[in-house]
Amino acid sequence: MRRRLAAGNWKMHGLADSLAAIADLSAAHPDPACDIVICPPATLIHRAADLVLGRAVSIGAQDCHAEDAGAHTGDISAPMLRDAGATTVILGHSERRADHGETDAAIRAKTHAALRAGLLPILCVGETLAQREAGETLGILSTQLALSLPDEARDHAIVIAYEPVWAIGSGLTPDPDQISAVHAHIRAEMSARFGTEMAGATRILYGGSVKPANAASIFAAPDVDGALVGGASLREPDFSPIIAALCASC
Repeated sequence: MRRRLAAGNWKMHGLADSLAAIADLSAAHPDPACDIVICPPATLIHRAADLVLGRAVSIGAQDCHAEDAGAHTGDISAPMLRDAGATTVILGHSERRADHGETDAAIRAKTHAALRAGLLPILCVGETLAQREAGETLGILSTQLALSLPDEARDHAIVIAYEPVWAIGSGLTPDPDQISAVHAHIRAEMSARFGTEMAGATRILYGGSVKPANAASIFAAPDVDGALVGGASLREPDFSPIIAALCASC
Protein backbone atom coordinates (compact mmCIF):
# COMPACT_ATOMS: atom_id res chain seq x y z
CA MET A 1 0.00 0.00 0.00
CA ARG A 2 1.22 3.47 -0.88
CA ARG A 3 1.12 5.77 2.15
CA ARG A 4 -0.60 8.96 1.07
CA LEU A 5 1.21 12.30 1.21
CA ALA A 6 0.09 15.88 1.83
CA ALA A 7 2.86 18.27 0.77
CA GLY A 8 2.70 22.01 1.36
CA ASN A 9 4.68 24.33 -0.92
CA TRP A 10 4.99 27.74 0.75
CA LYS A 11 6.73 29.25 -2.28
CA MET A 12 8.18 32.71 -1.47
CA HIS A 13 6.10 33.18 1.67
CA GLY A 14 7.08 32.98 5.32
CA LEU A 15 9.03 34.87 7.95
CA ALA A 16 10.07 33.77 11.43
CA ASP A 17 6.59 34.27 12.85
CA SER A 18 5.24 31.86 10.20
CA LEU A 19 6.82 28.99 12.12
CA ALA A 20 3.78 29.14 14.41
CA ALA A 21 1.69 27.74 11.54
CA ILE A 22 3.97 24.69 11.37
CA ALA A 23 3.75 24.23 15.13
CA ASP A 24 -0.04 24.45 14.94
CA LEU A 25 -0.17 21.93 12.10
CA SER A 26 2.08 19.52 13.96
CA ALA A 27 -0.07 19.79 17.09
CA ALA A 28 -3.26 19.25 15.08
CA HIS A 29 -1.96 16.02 13.50
CA PRO A 30 0.08 14.12 16.11
CA ASP A 31 -0.48 10.70 14.52
CA PRO A 32 -1.91 11.13 11.00
CA ALA A 33 -2.82 8.29 8.67
CA CYS A 34 -0.87 10.02 5.91
CA ASP A 35 2.55 11.66 5.57
CA ILE A 36 2.76 15.44 5.91
CA VAL A 37 5.62 17.60 4.65
CA ILE A 38 5.93 21.38 4.62
CA CYS A 39 8.37 23.02 2.20
CA PRO A 40 9.01 26.55 3.53
CA PRO A 41 11.52 29.02 2.07
CA ALA A 42 15.14 28.03 2.60
CA THR A 43 15.56 30.67 5.33
CA LEU A 44 13.19 28.71 7.58
CA ILE A 45 14.22 25.10 6.91
CA HIS A 46 16.63 24.68 9.81
CA ARG A 47 14.33 26.27 12.39
CA ALA A 48 11.29 24.43 11.05
CA ALA A 49 13.12 21.09 11.15
CA ASP A 50 14.12 21.69 14.79
CA LEU A 51 10.54 22.62 15.59
CA VAL A 52 9.04 19.36 14.29
CA LEU A 53 11.80 17.05 15.50
CA GLY A 54 10.21 13.83 16.70
CA ARG A 55 6.78 14.79 15.32
CA ALA A 56 4.75 13.54 12.39
CA VAL A 57 5.32 16.59 10.17
CA SER A 58 8.55 16.68 8.16
CA ILE A 59 10.28 19.56 6.39
CA GLY A 60 11.28 19.84 2.75
CA ALA A 61 12.83 22.34 0.37
CA GLN A 62 11.61 23.96 -2.84
CA ASP A 63 14.69 23.50 -5.04
CA CYS A 64 18.34 22.48 -5.01
CA HIS A 65 21.45 22.94 -7.14
CA ALA A 66 22.72 20.07 -9.29
CA GLU A 67 26.20 20.23 -7.75
CA ASP A 68 27.07 19.29 -4.17
CA ALA A 69 29.33 22.34 -3.73
CA GLY A 70 31.14 24.95 -5.79
CA ALA A 71 31.26 28.52 -7.04
CA HIS A 72 27.52 29.02 -7.37
CA THR A 73 26.69 32.22 -5.50
CA GLY A 74 23.22 32.23 -3.99
CA ASP A 75 22.47 28.57 -4.71
CA ILE A 76 21.85 25.81 -2.17
CA SER A 77 22.97 22.22 -2.67
CA ALA A 78 21.11 19.06 -1.78
CA PRO A 79 23.64 18.11 0.94
CA MET A 80 23.16 21.57 2.49
CA LEU A 81 19.41 21.03 2.58
CA ARG A 82 19.87 17.62 4.17
CA ASP A 83 22.26 19.13 6.70
CA ALA A 84 19.65 21.81 7.55
CA GLY A 85 17.07 19.12 8.32
CA ALA A 86 15.16 18.76 5.05
CA THR A 87 14.04 15.28 4.05
CA THR A 88 12.32 16.18 0.79
CA VAL A 89 12.80 18.57 -2.12
CA ILE A 90 10.41 19.84 -4.79
CA LEU A 91 12.00 19.82 -8.25
CA GLY A 92 10.80 20.99 -11.64
CA HIS A 93 7.93 23.09 -10.36
CA SER A 94 6.25 24.95 -13.22
CA GLU A 95 7.23 28.28 -11.67
CA ARG A 96 10.89 27.25 -11.72
CA ARG A 97 10.54 26.08 -15.31
CA ALA A 98 8.87 29.37 -16.35
CA ASP A 99 10.62 31.95 -14.14
CA HIS A 100 14.13 30.47 -14.30
CA GLY A 101 14.06 28.69 -17.66
CA GLU A 102 14.72 25.30 -16.09
CA THR A 103 14.93 22.59 -18.73
CA ASP A 104 14.16 18.91 -18.31
CA ALA A 105 17.91 18.25 -18.48
CA ALA A 106 18.57 20.68 -15.62
CA ILE A 107 15.81 19.10 -13.55
CA ARG A 108 17.24 15.66 -14.26
CA ALA A 109 20.62 16.79 -12.88
CA LYS A 110 18.94 18.23 -9.78
CA THR A 111 16.97 15.03 -9.25
CA HIS A 112 20.18 13.05 -9.44
CA ALA A 113 21.73 15.38 -6.83
CA ALA A 114 18.74 15.00 -4.52
CA LEU A 115 18.88 11.22 -4.70
CA ARG A 116 22.62 11.28 -4.12
CA ALA A 117 22.07 13.33 -0.96
CA GLY A 118 19.35 11.05 0.37
CA LEU A 119 16.49 13.48 -0.20
CA LEU A 120 13.08 12.39 -1.45
CA PRO A 121 12.41 14.26 -4.71
CA ILE A 122 8.92 15.48 -5.55
CA LEU A 123 9.22 15.82 -9.31
CA CYS A 124 6.63 18.13 -10.87
CA VAL A 125 5.23 17.68 -14.35
CA GLY A 126 2.34 19.44 -16.05
CA GLU A 127 0.94 21.08 -19.15
CA THR A 128 -0.08 24.62 -20.02
CA LEU A 129 -3.60 25.58 -21.06
CA ALA A 130 -2.55 25.87 -24.71
CA GLN A 131 -1.04 22.38 -24.60
CA ARG A 132 -4.18 20.95 -22.99
CA GLU A 133 -6.45 22.59 -25.55
CA ALA A 134 -4.25 21.20 -28.32
CA GLY A 135 -4.66 17.68 -26.91
CA GLU A 136 -0.97 17.44 -26.03
CA THR A 137 -1.26 16.76 -22.29
CA LEU A 138 -0.19 13.12 -22.23
CA GLY A 139 2.63 13.64 -24.71
CA ILE A 140 3.99 16.57 -22.73
CA LEU A 141 3.93 14.57 -19.51
CA SER A 142 5.63 11.58 -21.15
CA THR A 143 8.42 13.81 -22.43
CA GLN A 144 8.90 15.55 -19.08
CA LEU A 145 9.06 12.24 -17.24
CA ALA A 146 11.46 10.69 -19.75
CA LEU A 147 13.85 13.63 -19.72
CA SER A 148 13.58 14.76 -16.07
CA LEU A 149 13.99 11.41 -14.32
CA PRO A 150 17.50 9.92 -14.21
CA ASP A 151 17.90 6.19 -14.69
CA GLU A 152 19.04 5.71 -11.08
CA ALA A 153 15.56 6.67 -9.92
CA ARG A 154 14.73 2.98 -10.27
CA ASP A 155 16.73 2.30 -7.10
CA HIS A 156 15.12 5.02 -4.96
CA ALA A 157 11.79 6.25 -3.68
CA ILE A 158 10.47 9.17 -5.69
CA VAL A 159 7.23 11.16 -5.79
CA ILE A 160 5.63 12.55 -8.94
CA ALA A 161 3.38 15.61 -8.71
CA TYR A 162 1.01 16.35 -11.59
CA GLU A 163 0.39 20.09 -11.63
CA PRO A 164 -1.61 21.38 -14.60
CA VAL A 165 -0.01 24.79 -15.04
CA TRP A 166 -3.29 26.40 -16.01
CA ALA A 167 -4.90 25.34 -12.71
CA ILE A 168 -2.27 26.68 -10.30
CA GLY A 169 -3.67 29.62 -8.38
CA SER A 170 -6.55 29.98 -10.84
CA GLY A 171 -9.25 28.27 -8.81
CA LEU A 172 -9.81 25.93 -11.76
CA THR A 173 -9.25 22.19 -11.57
CA PRO A 174 -9.71 19.27 -13.96
CA ASP A 175 -12.57 17.01 -12.94
CA PRO A 176 -11.68 13.84 -10.96
CA ASP A 177 -11.98 11.61 -14.04
CA GLN A 178 -9.51 13.79 -15.94
CA ILE A 179 -7.11 13.79 -13.00
CA SER A 180 -7.37 10.03 -12.64
CA ALA A 181 -6.70 9.49 -16.35
CA VAL A 182 -3.56 11.60 -16.21
CA HIS A 183 -2.31 9.87 -13.06
CA ALA A 184 -2.93 6.46 -14.65
CA HIS A 185 -0.90 7.58 -17.65
CA ILE A 186 1.97 8.68 -15.41
CA ARG A 187 1.92 5.33 -13.61
CA ALA A 188 1.91 3.49 -16.93
CA GLU A 189 4.93 5.50 -18.08
CA MET A 190 6.75 4.69 -14.84
CA SER A 191 5.89 1.01 -15.26
CA ALA A 192 7.12 0.88 -18.84
CA ARG A 193 10.47 2.39 -17.87
CA PHE A 194 11.12 1.14 -14.35
CA GLY A 195 8.85 -1.88 -13.95
CA THR A 196 5.53 -2.56 -12.29
CA GLU A 197 6.95 -2.87 -8.77
CA MET A 198 8.41 0.64 -8.73
CA ALA A 199 5.41 2.09 -10.53
CA GLY A 200 3.11 0.54 -7.96
CA ALA A 201 5.14 1.99 -5.11
CA THR A 202 5.49 5.49 -6.56
CA ARG A 203 3.18 8.09 -5.07
CA ILE A 204 1.55 10.44 -7.59
CA LEU A 205 0.23 13.70 -6.16
CA TYR A 206 -2.19 16.18 -7.68
CA GLY A 207 -1.29 19.86 -7.47
CA GLY A 208 -3.37 22.73 -8.78
CA SER A 209 -5.81 24.78 -6.70
CA VAL A 210 -6.40 22.05 -4.12
CA LYS A 211 -8.58 23.42 -1.33
CA PRO A 212 -10.89 22.08 1.40
CA ALA A 213 -13.94 22.34 -0.87
CA ASN A 214 -12.58 20.03 -3.58
CA ALA A 215 -10.08 17.88 -1.69
CA ALA A 216 -12.38 14.91 -0.96
CA SER A 217 -13.48 14.51 -4.58
CA ILE A 218 -9.88 14.71 -5.82
CA PHE A 219 -8.63 12.15 -3.30
CA ALA A 220 -11.43 9.75 -4.21
CA ALA A 221 -10.10 9.51 -7.77
CA PRO A 222 -8.09 6.35 -8.58
CA ASP A 223 -4.30 6.70 -8.68
CA VAL A 224 -4.30 9.94 -6.65
CA ASP A 225 -1.98 9.43 -3.69
CA GLY A 226 -2.15 12.90 -2.19
CA ALA A 227 -1.63 16.53 -3.05
CA LEU A 228 0.99 19.21 -3.54
CA VAL A 229 -0.75 22.23 -2.03
CA GLY A 230 0.26 25.85 -2.50
CA GLY A 231 -1.54 28.76 -0.87
CA ALA A 232 -3.87 26.60 1.22
CA SER A 233 -0.85 25.13 3.06
CA LEU A 234 0.21 28.45 4.59
CA ARG A 235 -2.29 28.35 7.44
CA GLU A 236 -3.22 25.39 9.63
CA PRO A 237 -7.01 26.10 9.43
CA ASP A 238 -6.80 25.89 5.62
CA PHE A 239 -4.42 22.93 5.31
CA SER A 240 -5.85 20.74 8.08
CA PRO A 241 -9.18 20.04 6.31
CA ILE A 242 -7.23 18.93 3.23
CA ILE A 243 -5.08 16.62 5.36
CA ALA A 244 -8.20 15.29 7.08
CA ALA A 245 -9.81 14.56 3.71
CA LEU A 246 -6.67 12.75 2.58
CA CYS A 247 -6.44 10.70 5.78
CA ALA A 248 -10.12 9.81 5.46
CA SER A 249 -9.44 8.39 2.01
CA CYS A 250 -6.63 6.12 3.23
